[in-house]
Amino acid sequence: MRRAPLLLGAAVTVVLVVFAGGYGYHRDELYFLEAGHHLAWSYADQGPVTPLVARLMSDIAPGSLTVLRIPSAIAAGLVVLLTGLLAGELGGRPRARALAAACAAVGTIVLFNGHLLSTSTLDLLVWTLVSWLVVRAVRTGDNRLWPVAGVVLGLGLLNKPLPAFLAVGLLAGVLIAGPRRLLRNPWVWSGAAIALVLWSPWIAWQASNGWPQIAVSRSIAAGNSTSSQPWWAIVPFQVLLVSPVLAPVWIAGLVRLFRDPAVRPYRFLAWAWVVLAVVFMASAGKPYYLAGLLPALLGAGAVAVDGWLDRGRRGLRRGLIGIALVGSAAVSAIIALPLVPADRAGQVVATNPDVGETIGWPRFTQTIADVYRHVPGAVILTSNYGEAGAIDRYGPALGLPHAYSGHNAFGDWGPPPNGSAPVVAVGLDRSDIATTLRDCRLRARIDDGVGIDNDEQGAPVDVCRGPQRPWSAQWSAVKHLG
Repeated sequence: MRRAPLLLGAAVTVVLVVFAGGYGYHRDELYFLEAGHHLAWSYADQGPVTPLVARLMSDIAPGSLTVLRIPSAIAAGLVVLLTGLLAGELGGRPRARALAAACAAVGTIVLFNGHLLSTSTLDLLVWTLVSWLVVRAVRTGDNRLWPVAGVVLGLGLLNKPLPAFLAVGLLAGVLIAGPRRLLRNPWVWSGAAIALVLWSPWIAWQASNGWPQIAVSRSIAAGNSTSSQPWWAIVPFQVLLVSPVLAPVWIAGLVRLFRDPAVRPYRFLAWAWVVLAVVFMASAGKPYYLAGLLPALLGAGAVAVDGWLDRGRRGLRRGLIGIALVGSAAVSAIIALPLVPADRAGQVVATNPDVGETIGWPRFTQTIADVYRHVPGAVILTSNYGEAGAIDRYGPALGLPHAYSGHNAFGDWGPPPNGSAPVVAVGLDRSDIATTLRDCRLRARIDDGVGIDNDEQGAPVDVCRGPQRPWSAQWSAVKHLG
């Protein structure tokens, strides 16, 4: 039982590696692969860490989806381990640590993030690791942990700016509930300074490029993302991120942090969750933004559930927990992992639309190649980074050139060379085609072959005689963020 969190974390990593090659690349992974060949301190919509990881994994094993996703599998395993350790820091016996780790191991958010290489994967690990370091520093008084937390936070901020909200939430929690002595501790502020220094290259890049991350965030808030949800769904959605039947565990953790005198020094965690829930609802953030605090709540809640298991009808209660864990594991695996054949995955995609974005990219690229064959030398212009990334990944084997797109960082890597070469336009709206290109005719429509309703299904492929104006003169109008 004492080794359970470690064993559960290792098991999750192994399972994720085994299933890593299923379906195909997610559109974001295709984007990261291309960004890895344009390394910078920041991009319009992310930091350099995930593209760097994609570049390293691709250099180790070019074209291997399994190798690309190994860091994510390891990160998910570490989240499971740290969730168990958090339960121990919050007063849990070995069984409570095992229960907390088990809840994380079967959690949909952990398995899905661990299946893909994503900024969210590393972000979840950063939030969990910082939470553990902070709780341990408060419990033990070991001030050396604060600079370590600063390093982790700073690297997390280089990945994406979301951990800044964690820092704000924890600070707000300490201001509300204490222990306020932390505000006078120079070690705490040294950690904050380290994080800021590590984040500074990202800040400098964003400032010099007009803060495109803000425009991307506004687009997400407007609902222009696969995983966007209405603002009011952020808190209810938390029930789904681990498992509906295991939600009582983290809810018990939230209640315990507010009410149990034994964990009074860590009440700031509960207030951090409340503050960030309000912030993310007010800013129309995505539901998973709040998921980074779930491991801490699971750790606190597992201690309460452990005590509950020793009261009343023990056999029945333990059986219910066992059934909840097994049932959650089955449902989460189906939702998060490529267990269902692609041609039968419609219901899975309806539940988790991101799964649809991992299906059909080789066939998509073949359709473009079939059209390009009739206009060799054409410029390929796509509507989004997923399309462009797929063409750059699969296109060379089919004789396709590098693709261009105005979407996010791809917009910074353009424009195409000036000239009158014809254009293969992929997924562009008719209004965009009318203002950018001339004499366009529909030549094909994207069909993934398995009837999955993803963002590309049915997208038009047009052949146009050329651009309306030189690319350099109109590229600023082609570029878009979101």
